[in-house]
Amino acid sequence: MKILITGGGGFIGSRLAHALQARHPDARIRLLDVGFPPGLPAAFECMTGDVASPEVIARALGGDTDTVFHLAAVVSGGAEADFDLGYRVNLDGTRLLLEACRRLKSPPRLVYSSSIAVFGGTLPEVLDDSTTPTPQISYGAQKVIGEYLVADYARKGFLDGRSLRLPTIVVRPGKPNLAATSFASGMFREPLNGVICECPVSDATGIWILSPRQAVEAFVHAYELPSSAWGPSRVVNLPGITVSVKEGVSALHRIGGDALASRVVFKPDARIQAIIKTLPVRFKTPRALAMGFAADPSIDAIIQDYIVTEHIKV
Repeated sequence: MKILITGGGGFIGSRLAHALQARHPDARIRLLDVGFPPGLPAAFECMTGDVASPEVIARALGGDTDTVFHLAAVVSGGAEADFDLGYRVNLDGTRLLLEACRRLKSPPRLVYSSSIAVFGGTLPEVLDDSTTPTPQISYGAQKVIGEYLVADYARKGFLDGRSLRLPTIVVRPGKPNLAATSFASGMFREPLNGVICECPVSDATGIWILSPRQAVEAFVHAYELPSSAWGPSRVVNLPGITVSVKEGVSALHRIGGDALASRVVFKPDARIQAIIKTLPVRFKTPRALAMGFAADPSIDAIIQDYIVTEHIKV
């Protein structure tokens, strides 16, 4: 078994690599990214390169890869700020990867990381599996095109594709990234690290979220499901929970009192607000639940998991 994870140097990609290694200890796992954090096991083959380069993709896949997790992407705020870069990586890179998979001796199984950013515009109060994607930002447009490509390549038998529409992942450790939803992790991460978080949206703002632990489990589960479980639809909206900024601050208060909750201050950012208001907040996900995907029980459970995982003293 040979696995390629694009974006394997990222937060979710590296955690996914560890989870796959634990489940499949004999697998060869290759990670492709523009850079890697220190401390990755020597068992992982770390390859530095551009996912939008045909030569890099060909070398990363080799001739015997049978499993691909495609996580590499320019995130929402970055793709909106740099139109050309977003399309080169998120669209051209995806098409190049699919074409390279098509040339392998045997069709690989491919799990594609999509996003709820595929939805936008005038939306119902609660979205479900029948809601049509109408993206209002470049990142969302790039992701939904990727979904259609994965589905079409799967229909033709070039690969066994399946796409996951991820909620906002909370809590991400480390530094803020270019995602417009970066504040959703920052409002917990920074206060827990003793730092002020400047929240760019109002406390009434809602977000549809999933923990890193459940996100990694979703990727592994998506891979392990038989092709018959997907049927003709090769994309699924992952379960999550809806949390408002106000509810998030209240959760911080329950965990650490005023000292913790008071570290969230509000500093409106019109650019971030314009992106966030296009994103959906509530979903019904009966198909994903029937397929065995799961959401987190509560925002408190997500925060406590982050505290334990990151060894934080409150």
